Amino acid sequence: MNSLDPPLLDELRAILGIEAIVSRATELKVYECDGWTVEKSSPDILLMPRSTAELSAVMAALDRRAIAYVPRGAGTGLSGGCLPLNAPAMICTSKMNRIVEIDYDNRRVEVESGVVNLHVTNAVKARGYFYAPDPSSQVACTIGGNIAENSGGPHTLKYGVTTNHVLGLEVVLPDGEIVELGGPTEERCGYDLVGAVVGAEGTTGIVTRATLRLMREPENHRTLLASFPDVDSATRAVSLIIASGILPGALEMMDQLITRAVEDAFHVGLPADAGAVLIIELDGLEAGLTASADAVATMAQSCGASAVKLARDEAERALLWKARKRAFGAVGRLAPNYATQDGVVPRTCLPQILRVISEVSRRYDLRIGNVFHAGDGNLHPIILYDERVPGQVRRAIDAGRDILKACIEMGGSLTGEHGIGVEKIGEMPLLFSPDDLRVMTELRHVFDPKGRSNPGKVIPEPGACVEVAAPRRQVPI
Repeated sequence: MNSLDPPLLDELRAILGIEAIVSRATELKVYECDGWTVEKSSPDILLMPRSTAELSAVMAALDRRAIAYVPRGAGTGLSGGCLPLNAPAMICTSKMNRIVEIDYDNRRVEVESGVVNLHVTNAVKARGYFYAPDPSSQVACTIGGNIAENSGGPHTLKYGVTTNHVLGLEVVLPDGEIVELGGPTEERCGYDLVGAVVGAEGTTGIVTRATLRLMREPENHRTLLASFPDVDSATRAVSLIIASGILPGALEMMDQLITRAVEDAFHVGLPADAGAVLIIELDGLEAGLTASADAVATMAQSCGASAVKLARDEAERALLWKARKRAFGAVGRLAPNYATQDGVVPRTCLPQILRVISEVSRRYDLRIGNVFHAGDGNLHPIILYDERVPGQVRRAIDAGRDILKACIEMGGSLTGEHGIGVEKIGEMPLLFSPDDLRVMTELRHVFDPKGRSNPGKVIPEPGACVEVAAPRRQVPI
């Protein structure tokens, strides 16, 4: 049955109302990709439920007609996780955006999946709390999408990624059944089913509510900007700081290409002549923070830092973080298109992987900027290209794959926080054996035995060629 069959549309309208359904091709084009713009494909229909009950009824209706679907939050993902592949229906949870309950005594908050990440912290900061995972897109990305991708952010070096802050989940399974996993307590018995859903990229169903852990705001911060002549000296400083026993709240690096783009765009006072900069943030009790900041500055200088500046007040601190979190937006000044990678290496391998990235840039004749979570070795090489130039899309894809392959060879991983999606699915066999992938598939089938929840993502089909798995590319390669 065609996904737009009149009986199905009538049933969906009865569940959602006509205003929560989008079916015009011109309007659906808005939803043809996320931040991974290399691949594009529009759904046949977009559905926007406002409650768990509506979502359950929608998924039951799709299940009765054997129609696959793809979940979508704010569309800020960077690996094509919400690209419709053999999934006519797209289900967007952005209208499910209530903060249900704040429990300060037990340091937790219950939210619907469409709540924007930053809104959680804004709701509790007056009482001295915050929600720790802070992706660069936190002003737009939603909790449901963060859970799907196991998102991180600059402060995950000290505080961990999304999975470390999710206590319980309400999930609608692909047949419409509503289940609760985990709960409000810190410790859980039995298998960690919450952990199986976080980072599963919507392949186990759709999260509708989450109980999140709240953190107390640190008593104070010290935020430093260290300028280096090159990335090698900056990465040596990273290793030295971590090895000293000082654990920064965040330790971020930007190379010269990115630093200049950010400074040209936002004029925040970054040193445009530096080969690399580190943003180093220490947080915790006031006692000892100044001594730790002095020690970090000394270590940075011993590794060749030409200058180390301490943010004098909260305004200067906010300006530094504005620079870091708007780096991806500033890249738009450098090229018409860019693809952001998300590999991970042991932090001691940072100098080697950055040399590989430089060599890949020369080999494919494409500029590559680097902005990344240096403290935990989570790289974000930004490959610049122009899709209007024949061959550049193909070169950008191949350059990214070469970088990921090098990450794995150095003992790293394919992703630290952006997920696999469609972007990296072809590289999964480089990291996992056929038996590993089979076990993952079996676990997925526990939640989704018919394979209708975000098909074509994360786990490759045995022997499948990803390039021709589905007709989806709409840009010349």
